[in-house]
Amino acid sequence: MILVHESFWKTKPLTEMTFEEWELLCDGCGRCCLHKVEYQDTGEVFYTNVACRLLDIWLCRCTSYEERLDLIPTCLVVTPGKAAELKWLPRTCAYRRLALGMDLEWWHPLVSGNPNTVHQAGISVRGKVLPEEIVPSDQLEDHIIEF
Repeated sequence: MILVHESFWKTKPLTEMTFEEWELLCDGCGRCCLHKVEYQDTGEVFYTNVACRLLDIWLCRCTSYEERLDLIPTCLVVTPGKAAELKWLPRTCAYRRLALGMDLEWWHPLVSGNPNTVHQAGISVRGKVLPEEIVPSDQLEDHIIEF
């Protein structure tokens, strides 16, 4: 059993969180696991409705979390140092929000006490995405979405 101080995210900087606390910050929305299209000339990054092959599109969790970096070389690990820099992280992302000095939203499982509120609030990708196996990579631009 992992003992976590209640509201630890309000009192601890990201850099001082334990591995367990850091992992608990993930709200399970699945947005970071969507394929993105980046335009080289502008640097703009857009989300698509195409999910990484490792994302369980119902649970919105990685099916091979521990092995994901070996299986998907382009998978990016979000760290305390990168949380504020990664502009493509959703504005709703707990890592980004905390790095920018904001609090967690009401629907975040650490606030609500319920892992389903992220889905109930419509924040997660549940029911909104396609598995990458059915979308050719050269057609990603046709699948750009906005949240």
